[in-house]
Amino acid sequence: MRSLLSLLLLIVPSVLVSAADYHEQLNLRPLPLSALLASFNFRANTSLADFEAHNFRLFPRSLGQILQYAGTRELHLRFTLGRWDAESWGTRPWDGTREGGTGVELWAWLDAETDEEADEKWLTLTNALSGLFCASLNFIDGTRTIRPVLSFQPEGDHPNSTLQSTRLLHGVLPHEVVCTENLTPFLKMLPCKGKAGIASLLDGHKLFDASFQSMAIDVRPICPSEGECVLQLEQTVDMVLDVDRSKRPHDNPIPRPPPGHDLICDTTKPYHQPGDACYPVDHLRGQDWTLSQIFGRTMKGTCPLTDAEVPPVCVHIPPTRDIFASEGAHEIKYSDNDSMRCYQINQDQEFTLILTNAESTADGEARPLGIVKPETPVLYAERSFTGHGQEHGGMQAILTNPGDDPVEFVYMESLPWFMRVYLHTLSARISASSPNVNTSSADIIKEIYYRPALDRARGTQLELLVSIPPHCTVFLTYDFEKSILRYTEYPPDANRGFDVAAAVITTLEPKVMNIRTTSLLLYLPTPDFSMPYNVIIFTSTTIALAFGGLYNILVRRMVGANEVPRAAFKDKVLGFIEKLKKKRAAVSAAAASAGGSVRPAVSNTEAK
Repeated sequence: MRSLLSLLLLIVPSVLVSAADYHEQLNLRPLPLSALLASFNFRANTSLADFEAHNFRLFPRSLGQILQYAGTRELHLRFTLGRWDAESWGTRPWDGTREGGTGVELWAWLDAETDEEADEKWLTLTNALSGLFCASLNFIDGTRTIRPVLSFQPEGDHPNSTLQSTRLLHGVLPHEVVCTENLTPFLKMLPCKGKAGIASLLDGHKLFDASFQSMAIDVRPICPSEGECVLQLEQTVDMVLDVDRSKRPHDNPIPRPPPGHDLICDTTKPYHQPGDACYPVDHLRGQDWTLSQIFGRTMKGTCPLTDAEVPPVCVHIPPTRDIFASEGAHEIKYSDNDSMRCYQINQDQEFTLILTNAESTADGEARPLGIVKPETPVLYAERSFTGHGQEHGGMQAILTNPGDDPVEFVYMESLPWFMRVYLHTLSARISASSPNVNTSSADIIKEIYYRPALDRARGTQLELLVSIPPHCTVFLTYDFEKSILRYTEYPPDANRGFDVAAAVITTLEPKVMNIRTTSLLLYLPTPDFSMPYNVIIFTSTTIALAFGGLYNILVRRMVGANEVPRAAFKDKVLGFIEKLKKKRAAVSAAAASAGGSVRPAVSNTEAK
């Protein structure tokens, strides 16, 4: 009987986990300029029947209850800090689908029949997520919320009847500072809470010291062709680490030039002289590191709930590079991708990796480039302000297609209400150095969706369907007017400027990917906030002087000196003597009462 009970206890957890599977994986990819891309991916599935019945196993209960209460069908939340250098690092990880604009970005599909109902549920969702992730999502009000039309298609599987009764809302906070307060609730949503598996490598000091970092949370329904529908929660962390800065010791954080005997010289240069002149080898070719140096710790085994068939760690390096793993780890190589190596790890054993430098090919030749060449992006995007002055300004977006095929994409901007866009100034022109210079603006901008702003009620929404010919650079420009705010609407650091959210680019052809531009800083007409203080000081002084003088005139009695009655000298002397007598009598009475007895009076005769 006891053996049967033990067998049942072993079978039941396996059935539960198979119904709601979970896996995690870390992908490491060296990048140019001594950078390293680390992509953490955590994915948990739970059946829709269990989710609706409030049976939370691998799905976090705190997030599930919020989604149910707010009627959320699909959710996407982003915490991003830094800038992705596409010209040096190539294509974005996950084709940009797990990336957001600078700050916090949120969009979701909500069950609502009317816009008013959607606004109420959106307010509930933002306030609840604000408390869950320790972020200022509750500041996403009507002025920071839009309803995209051409962008943001659902990633999950939704029936047509369900989509007809849902509303898509999008909000962004470009001024939000992402910090460890947002990482802690992110880790608590994982089954192993960051205590085991690849999550044990996530350290706030390393994550927020990265050149670029993004945390993504995606919740969507998935309905496979065979089987029941599941609700999928995917958590992603992407960060680009500076290898040299990560390897710097904690006791000596100040960067110093290495000594001469540690320099690796490029002997192919004609002016190379041993011991005299040394041209350092490009740091692109000398990237070596260990897992403990990059993340400051070793990996604590694997999470017991993860799928054993998915290798937890993969490295993308050329096959000529040597890499060493901890004892007990099993290396997996793929025939269709020789630049990818994955490792199976024991559950209770710590794991680390050691990547060595690329060896020289021959005497006198420099080391080969020890990284996989980054893939060229489909589109390059830049955005900046133009013009001068505090009354008017302009926006310019530079979009470059480096490929051989035309690129079709949706360009979306969510602008604050105090940027009054002049839509008639919108223009698109091709650079003079591009081959198709004669392409008209109508051939570039195929469709426009514009929703004007309302003062202090909603922002401006601009969506453009754009097509760029091959090897062309397009300039999108428009003008706007800067509004004057009330003095109570300025932040404490008014002279810093106001953050403008990044533009969202969704490519449709030749493949689907997302691109975010950098956020901008807009300077508005700012009053001199020292003037109210000066006015208060001068006004108070004037009132005090005027009131004091007027009060003295009204209250005081003004009498001439010759009208004051003067007492005779005799009366003054008698009055003074009378005061002395009274004072002497009072002193005698006090002394008598202090003595406790009264002596009989003595006559003048007896005294003599």
